[in-house]
Order: sequence, then C-alpha cells, then structure tokens
Amino acid sequence: MSHAAPLASVRVVDLGDSVGEAATRLLADLGAHVTKVEPPQGAPTRAERPVVDGHSLAFLTRNANKSGAVADLHTDEGRAAATALVTAADLAFVDREAADLLGVDDLVVAHPHLVVVISSPFGRTGPRADWQATERTFSALSGSLSRSGRPGTVPLLPPEGLSLATASTHAAWTGLVAVIARRRGGSGQVIDLSHHEAIVTGLDPAFGVQGSAAAGRSGKVRRDRPPSDSYPVYPCADGFVRLCLLAKRQWRGMFGWLGEPEEFADPRYDSISARVADGARLNELIIDLFAQQKGADLVEEAARRGVPLAQVLTLGQAITSEHFTTAGTVVETELAPGLIATVPVGCIDIDGRRAQIRHPAPALGQGSADVAPPPPSAALSTSTSTALPFEGLRVLDLGVIVFGAEAGRAFADLGADVIKVESIAFPDGLRQTRSGEAMNASFAWGQRNKRSIGLDLRSEEGRAVFLELVTKSDVVLSNFKPGTLTSLGIDHATLSTLNPGIVVLESAAFSSKGPWARRLGYGPLVRAACGISSLWRYGAEEAECWDGVTVFPDHVAAKVGAISVAAILLARQGSGHGASIELGQSDVVLHQLAAFAALESLQPGSVTAVGNRGRELFGGVFACAGDDEWCVIEARTEKELATLRDVVGADLEVDAWTSTRTPHEVMEELQGLGLPAAAMLRLPELLDDPQLSHRGTYARMQHPRLDHDLPTEDPSSPFGRLGAVQFRPAPTVAEHTIQVCTEVLGMDQERMAALLRSGALIAATEFGG
Repeated sequence: MSHAAPLASVRVVDLGDSVGEAATRLLADLGAHVTKVEPPQGAPTRAERPVVDGHSLAFLTRNANKSGAVADLHTDEGRAAATALVTAADLAFVDREAADLLGVDDLVVAHPHLVVVISSPFGRTGPRADWQATERTFSALSGSLSRSGRPGTVPLLPPEGLSLATASTHAAWTGLVAVIARRRGGSGQVIDLSHHEAIVTGLDPAFGVQGSAAAGRSGKVRRDRPPSDSYPVYPCADGFVRLCLLAKRQWRGMFGWLGEPEEFADPRYDSISARVADGARLNELIIDLFAQQKGADLVEEAARRGVPLAQVLTLGQAITSEHFTTAGTVVETELAPGLIATVPVGCIDIDGRRAQIRHPAPALGQGSADVAPPPPSAALSTSTSTALPFEGLRVLDLGVIVFGAEAGRAFADLGADVIKVESIAFPDGLRQTRSGEAMNASFAWGQRNKRSIGLDLRSEEGRAVFLELVTKSDVVLSNFKPGTLTSLGIDHATLSTLNPGIVVLESAAFSSKGPWARRLGYGPLVRAACGISSLWRYGAEEAECWDGVTVFPDHVAAKVGAISVAAILLARQGSGHGASIELGQSDVVLHQLAAFAALESLQPGSVTAVGNRGRELFGGVFACAGDDEWCVIEARTEKELATLRDVVGADLEVDAWTSTRTPHEVMEELQGLGLPAAAMLRLPELLDDPQLSHRGTYARMQHPRLDHDLPTEDPSSPFGRLGAVQFRPAPTVAEHTIQVCTEVLGMDQERMAALLRSGALIAATEFGG
C-alpha cells in the first residue's frame, strides 16, 4: 500500500510466537512498520511445517511485509539492542521468554507510550500457565472437538489453521485497541494474551452469538456428537455440492426445482423441522436430481431459483477458481528468493485497494529498503483516565445475523454509541425465537450495549433521517450483498459528501470483484467454497463433511472487519478523512489458510483431509474411561515422543493406557511431564474450567426479557488497563427511536410524529416493545 496506509504512523516490534507473527502481519498489511526481531540462529518458527525447499511456508506467509533485525536476548548486548527497538515502538508483541528477559512490565512503566502484548498458550497466570499446547489440544479444551464428527464414533479434530488464526486476530485487535486508547489520551499497558482464551471466545463461542454452541446453553452435558444434517452435502457428476435451505422462499425454489412432487406439496414443509423429519425421502429426490449434473451448473441453476447452494471445493480448487483469482484474493507471489507460489495475499480492501503482500518476509536480519519506519510517536503523559477506547464515537450498525452482531459489539463493548438500524419489513434473522419470545440468548449476547432505531431506509423520509445520523456519526457497518448500500443511496461515495470523516465497512460472503459476488453467502456455503469443508473429514477419501454445526468464519471475520475500521479511525486522527472498506468473508478464510494454500500451489494435491492423524510427529484422539470420554495427545519432537513411550510403553499402545484413565487424569499426568495433552471438554464445562475461571474469561449479564442471567465473554480480560466494561441489555426492536431522534438529531415532536405516521420511523410502543 502507499504511504497513506492507515497504520503508516505505527511502529511495531515482533518478538512473538506464531500467533504474534500472524497478528503483526495483519497490522503490517494495514501499513504498520513491523520489525521482526530474531535470535542469531533464526526464530524457531522458521522450522515450522509445512517446509518446502528449506523454507517454512508458515513463517513466510506470517512475516511478509516486515523488516528484520537480529538480537540475542541471552546477552547484555542483544537485550540492549532489542530494548532500544521496543521502547522506540508504539506496540510490541513478545512471547513469555522475551517478556521475562526484557522485563516488559518495567519497560512500560518507564516508557508509558508503549503497549506490549505478551502472547502465550494460556497466559502468564493461572494453574495452566506453564502447560504445553497445540492447535489440536486447544480444539479439545475449547469445546470444538466435542461437537465435531460422526455421532457414535470418535470425535473429529477440525482442520489445522483455524484456531491459531483466531487467536492471532484477537491479538491484533487487543494490541491495536490499546494503541488507540493510548493515542486518545491514555497510557501504555501490558496485555496478557492467552491463545486458549481467544479461541474459546472467538472461534465458535459457547456463550456468544448463535451456532452449534447452542448445545452449551442448557447447562446439560451432552454425550456424543450432534447430528450434522442441517447443511447436507450431495454427490454430483464431478464432486459434491452443499445445500443450505433455511427460509420458506428457498424451500419453494427447491420444491419447484424438484418438479413440485406431490408428496412434499403440503405447506407444512415450509418448516425446517418438517423437512428434517422426512429428510430420508427428500434426500433421495435431491440425490437423483443432482447426481448427473456438474457442480458449477447446479450452482448456477440454484442461484436462478434462489436456492443457496455451493460446490464443495478442495483448497486447490478454491485457490485456482475464477472468483478468487479475479478478485485478487490469490496472486502469484514471490515468498522467498526463487520460491514463487499462488497464495492468498490479503483480505481487506480500503478505498478499492487491497491491503496485501508488498514484499516477502525478510531474510534473517534483513531490513526493508522500500518501507522507512515512521518517527517514534511522542510519549504521552501517564493518564489515569478510565474512559473506554471508543467513548465519544458513534457507530450506525446495519449489520445482521452473526457477523453483523459481532462487528458492532466490538465497538459497543468498548464505549462507542452503537445504534442498530432496524427494518420491520426486513428484520434481523438473529431476532428469531423458537416460540415467539421477546428475546433470545443469542441476540442478547450479540447486541448488548447497543441502541435500536426503527427506520425504513427504502422510503425517502427514512433515508433522509439516516443521512442526518451520518453527519453526526463516525462509522457505518453493514454485511449485505455487494451493491446494497449503493441501491439504497447510502454508499460511502454518497455519505462522504455529507461527512468526509465517515468510515464505511461493507462485508459480504464473497468479494464484489469476482463472479461470485451476488451468491447467497451463509457460513456453510463459504466454508464449502473455500476448501474448509473438504478438509473437515475423517480422510481425503470420505464424502461426508463435519463442519455443519459450527459458526465460522463469522466471528473471526467480524473481528478482522473491526480491526480495519479501527485502523482507519486511528489514521483519521491525523488526516480527518474516513474510508470505504470492503471485506470478503471468504477472503478471510483463505488468508488464514495461506501456508497450506502455498503448499498446495507448490505441490498440487498435497493438502487434503488428514482426520485425526495430524501433521505432528505423533498424535490423535484417544478414548478414555467413561461414557464418550476422549482426550487429545500429541508429540511434536523426538524428545516428546520418547517421553510418551516411557509413560505408555515402547509400542505406543496409547489407547490401552488412556482407556483406564479419565480424560483429566491423562491430561494432568502428561502435562506434568511437559507433553501437550488435553481432555475433551463439553461446552457447559467451560464455565468450571480452572484456567478460564482464574483469568476472568467469563462474566455474567442479565436481560429484563430473560428469566435467567447469562455467562458471557468479558472483553477486558487480557488488558492490563481498561475502563470498566458495562453489559447494558440488548435492545428490543426500535426501543430507542424516540431517544435517538431527540438526543442525537434534536428532532422536534411535530416532525417525529409525522415520520411515525408515515412509517419512515418506527417506535417500540407501536408493537408493544
């Protein structure tokens, strides 16, 4: 990007682990000057798999756009050199060893402009602070494993890459938020970032906006995996397709496509539950319809009929598809001298330009000649302000469902006045309840700390009110199909003429620049089209995909969107100008799989489902004593494998050893020897997890329309200095219409009454809110 990139004024030092590397890569894409500091022998992550021609593809993709430096933290000279770099920066990412060697707590006291993120598996405190972890043990401890796989058999570990990418996104968010807080008059701080905590609250949260995690809300401990038939996969002439029938109109389109069979003509089949009940027969008809047709033809016909359908692509097919190559999501790129691969290069467009790879990862100690570091930021006075980072900012939230809820909540939790703009004619699907209740837990989680205004944007009067709100706001968030804001007359080009500082985020399933731009984009279809579903199998030869009960990439993509908005807000402090941001959620998925995409590009056909085998030296999911009890054990090195043999026997008959022990007994014994091992937890058990309890990961929140309180993520948990986070209840529909019109717009009663009569405005009192 050009010198005007949003984080061009930010200096970052990367002394971190793999999560820190990926977090700082995201900031580097947005223009931050990032220096990767390594020991003389190189960072341990340079040896991380997959490796091609002596290069770690993970290291190369995580460290593009950075400069390099060398410092041996075990020597006085090296510590002095690293300290000089860190104290001249705005933000530093360090692992626990570097934090201890540099004494970062004292550094922040001495240099109050500095923010330091300490990235580690479990954080610096708590009973598991010194435990070992891998991405797969995190799957067990986060509850993900307990709901993944074929019912009645061994649970299935999710594909690699998703969990740690989630942790890195959370790391980038917390670091950037702290820098913004500091530049708005606060002081620096130390952030104790736990990968475990970030994954539990950010990948598919048990106590967050709706997904398969609904199993965690009853407080009951469920045995076995839930059925994964909501988004079925069907064979076609050249592979597989995934169907996602939710709304009545979608079923009607499918019914017509099937030739309107009499046996399914009853209106009761408009209901999902009725279709599921007779799913065996319905599946027979769909299988017959799809079997002889090619996947691309089926998707095209489905789009014509309004039926949500996607091909189940391999990662190799995804990165070579016309959509992602046309959109600029994947580009042939030099990752290292002589090593050229087709890789995902970025996922955020700002004013039509992609934040992407500009230059390769540095060779050991190599600086970057084409990116000069900005001058050090002036140290601000130490402030004891308790203000939240986004206090004083106003956000107009047009978002819907999971992504929409989470993007707005990121700002609402941290002090922004977030006004949810709601349409009565096109209600947010997240408000749906099973029996017509006034509120559901999912909406309460995702929409807390927001206000609601009822507004008809399709009327001239309603649009005029929205434009008035824009003149008094900072951000507009949306996740409609590409082109929707333009059709409503409220795109960034229009809004910026009224408010040059406005920041507009538009997110959709697929980028507007490719041929899939107008596709229906539910999460299961995004996962299918990006290669995630094909990797979420017990083996490459299997047809069944087991990602149907998770919510991905909604939560993590929303956090990436929030990061991009926050970056523009930071730049706006100097420039006064906002920006237009576009985020394709499918682009986020591919960006998180960049290392494997590079491997597939260089060695076609090499990236396939590995099931529970994994890519470590040894590992898997093992049955334990009890009813449907399991644990994950991994050995990453020959030394760890030798330790495991000492415990279970030279023949590695792990199943026999674990079968006589509970998962927690296995975990405690092996972790005591320094081996990564984890019990498979079910979602309700997270609330009693001693590490999460120690760190205050969860708080309690109430809603007047619910008869019980709810456990919920406490966003203040990793921060060393953050104002008190409130949990104001999520609004009922149009609950704050009168308040917003009066307080924000200064609207007089006569005009308000006329707008209410015309339907341009809707107030809660009109329907018992």
